[in-house]
Amino acid sequence: MRNTMLVMLAGASLMGIGLASHAVSAQEAPPPVAQETKLGAKGFESPPATIEQMSWLVGQWIGTGIQDAPAMESWLPPVGQTTAETMVGTFVQQKPDGTIMFTEHMYLMEEEGSLALKLKHFNADLTAWEEKDDMVTFRLVAIEECAAYFNALTLRCDDREDGTRGLLAAVRMQSGGELVFRFDAKTER
Repeated sequence: MRNTMLVMLAGASLMGIGLASHAVSAQEAPPPVAQETKLGAKGFESPPATIEQMSWLVGQWIGTGIQDAPAMESWLPPVGQTTAETMVGTFVQQKPDGTIMFTEHMYLMEEEGSLALKLKHFNADLTAWEEKDDMVTFRLVAIEECAAYFNALTLRCDDREDGTRGLLAAVRMQSGGELVFRFDAKTER
């Protein structure tokens, strides 16, 4: 399996925000700093984990994202047999005017006794960022009761002072900085 991470590069412009996706090895990645995301060392082994440990993620999360515009992330309950369960998710980033900036289609799946998150990006017209058969794969680095740290991507509970629970999603950029999304509301169906 290819050891990749999503890296946001300045240069190519996407809706005026200067983002594009590019996969690089962990060896080429910037050194870890105290942020929301974690990086696995070169050749790291993912810890044991199951899809059941991600049940807290199921539902629709609504908040803000890039340019403080609305963003939504939704996760369905696991489907498939117990040895090959998969959670399917979607992410929608809107522009400040309310139209779609881009979307992501995601699979969170059990793989080799651990978890991997695979995704593809799409422009508003449904053209893919990645090639037809390509996707971005994030391998699990660490897991906690309400947090999953993939190589350069974090999904974790974000407990608030008012007693509510939100979702924090963060992705590492090539610069070493991060894009952090905070989702404040969750609705389950």
